[in-house]
Amino acid sequence: MHYVILRDDDTNALTPVECLEQLYRPFLDRSLPVNLAVIPNVRTDTISTDGALEKYLFAKRADTPAELPIASNNELVRYLHENPGFHVLQHGYDHSLFEFGSDQRAGIAYRLEQGAALLAAAGFGECYTFVAPYDRFSRVSLGEVAKRFAIISAGWFELRRLPFTWWPQYALKKIFNRPHWKVGRTSLLTHPGCLLSYQRPYATMLKSVKQQVESQRLTVLVTHWWEYFRGGRPDPAMIEILHATAEWLANNPNIKVISFDDLAGSNASLFRPWTANSPQHFTPETAR
Repeated sequence: MHYVILRDDDTNALTPVECLEQLYRPFLDRSLPVNLAVIPNVRTDTISTDGALEKYLFAKRADTPAELPIASNNELVRYLHENPGFHVLQHGYDHSLFEFGSDQRAGIAYRLEQGAALLAAAGFGECYTFVAPYDRFSRVSLGEVAKRFAIISAGWFELRRLPFTWWPQYALKKIFNRPHWKVGRTSLLTHPGCLLSYQRPYATMLKSVKQQVESQRLTVLVTHWWEYFRGGRPDPAMIEILHATAEWLANNPNIKVISFDDLAGSNASLFRPWTANSPQHFTPETAR
């Protein structure tokens, strides 16, 4: 059995409900969980690494405040609660550039705790999974996140940014070529890049997804809702690829789509090298 976790990044108080509905209704109708990495208190002036305003802010207006907590969008919060197929992850605090690349422990702790409080104020309760904006961590921030979350989802982990006590586990990960590993009670999951992205060739995008999923026991598929609506305009071809992905995932008997919440309480055999004949011990039903 192959397991898939779909992670969509950058939902925030400016995200139009109709965008999420158009993208993920085929997933929700097939009971395929969708994990939304939600920005608790989005800064609406964040400049990306390319020097332009972040593209997930395309709904910003001239009178938009500099910061918007997720609870300020009542329609979006209500929609997410009405559709339990969505699972909320904590995506930083305000998504300012490299906000978790800092070594200031007090500042990092504040962002983590205030972010959690803002998600709770919107009724989302405790989040088990953390996603750092731009996948940028410092040694300090990784240690602080691991104290508070069962799962850290990232594209990669760099030795020079890891707490020193993590180095032995990291060495084993490298030796055995494991995409996912653990430190104490915290699972660290990596993903193979954004396979569902407008920067990938459309003609081979679904094929790449299939090959990746079938090559590993657990694959985290990452995408960004705004990539399907660049500048607020839908990209029908890319949306069609996403919906074809939902159909393939739902109809393949050898694939199980799970949430990060399913994984959070499971002692899975997902952190050992995978082969086609590997025993399958993971059962999402045992997760908290």
